[in-house]
Amino acid sequence: METTRQNKIARLLQKELSTIFLLQTKAMPGILISVSAVRISPDLSVASAYLSIFPSEKGKELIKDINGNMRSIRYELGTRVRHQLRIIPELRFFIDDSLDYLERIDELLK
Repeated sequence: METTRQNKIARLLQKELSTIFLLQTKAMPGILISVSAVRISPDLSVASAYLSIFPSEKGKELIKDINGNMRSIRYELGTRVRHQLRIIPELRFFIDDSLDYLERIDELLK
């Protein structure tokens, strides 16, 4: 069960990461990255961000690029939340394929 502090920090990180990815993807037409959820560890040291990527065919390639640029993303996040958080958590990015899963189930039911 997550505490209130974990939930507040997760929402803050989700909002700021969404803004960062929005600015990053403006240079790449046809690609949309949204942060669907952020889960943070109880000691606030690790944040797992789940990304929904459109088009989903490029998901694995983009996650690989995002994980390669993790230091710059964490630095950008740190400059944005430096007054709210003392320590910026380590970031981990995963593909959120729940929409693809729902679409597949919908097709199977038809």
